Amino acid sequence: MVSPLGGLAAQVNVVCTNTPSDDEAINAASNASEVGDEIVIDGPCLINGTIRLVGQRTYRGQNASGTVIRQAAGANLAALLASDTWLSGATYTGNPITLRDLTLDGNAAANTGRATDGVVLMSWNSTVEGLTIQNMRGSGIRLTNTSSTGTTLTNTQVNGRITHNFITDSGQYGIYVQDSGNSCTDWDLMDNWIADSGRQGIRLENAAGWKVTGNHVYGVKEHAIYAARLFGTTIANNYIEDFGASTTAGTWYGINATVQGDAGSVISGNKVFNFAGESNASSRYVYLGISQVNYGTGFVTVEGNLIRGVGSASSTGLSYQKDGGASLSVVSTGNLVTGVTTPRAVGTGVTVTTGL
Repeated sequence: MVSPLGGLAAQVNVVCTNTPSDDEAINAASNASEVGDEIVIDGPCLINGTIRLVGQRTYRGQNASGTVIRQAAGANLAALLASDTWLSGATYTGNPITLRDLTLDGNAAANTGRATDGVVLMSWNSTVEGLTIQNMRGSGIRLTNTSSTGTTLTNTQVNGRITHNFITDSGQYGIYVQDSGNSCTDWDLMDNWIADSGRQGIRLENAAGWKVTGNHVYGVKEHAIYAARLFGTTIANNYIEDFGASTTAGTWYGINATVQGDAGSVISGNKVFNFAGESNASSRYVYLGISQVNYGTGFVTVEGNLIRGVGSASSTGLSYQKDGGASLSVVSTGNLVTGVTTPRAVGTGVTVTTGL
């Protein structure tokens, strides 16, 4: 429905019928909407096509329990919801989108042919808030610089917010920032619950300018939080219950970061535990680590983190390594580390101080 008020924003209501044509009804309403409109979806909804998110609109449910969008058996979609720019193969970021108060169910058991994502965003200044995302063979939320046709962004995709979502039983990552260039920077990732990811809880291939705070991650097979290319980044006050439950041997981190050489970053106030135990005797468990400087000299403050291991023979509390960069300078202070074999490991080319 278009607003009768001369172009002022309207509320567009879509009532699903719990049949596979529901995506067509939602897309038709979205396509007929105007800038600033709010598309309100009344579920339950069953879809066998991706819902196309048009920029400068809000999409919300009645509430997360009442509006459930479920992938039909055998649909094997790339994503349940996706930016219009991502679907069309654009090389520019889409206009802002707001998503609120929905449940997305990937129905993974009945869709074995594809790694379906819950939400794929290629839109800047967007908000994803209050969603429950479950049973995806792919990732819960994917922010990407690469379209569905393989084209990549030529501009930036900044200033978004992902907050207060519950993401569970993802086959790949709970939240995935896929960035082969330097587009997906300067977002807020705050106060989410991420459970039982098949690989990593939070994977940021570009963490420059991000604030990653207040998230609760548990039940993940590999790293709880992986954040590459720290550059003015804050990783703070996250709660990690366990990590590294994979039967495949590897080095698994509670928090794993790589660092750029041009700016400093802060890792503070995180609680990193492993209540589920370090289940693979062939694996190595690092609770909080900087594993690489990508170029130049990296600068990081690591302060006030609480690390509690389970007393195994293959665990490290804090690990500071420069790997390929010139050097790494770390202020490491006020951290409580217990229950690990090696409280702190410092590699060559790394300077550790307590600051001023």
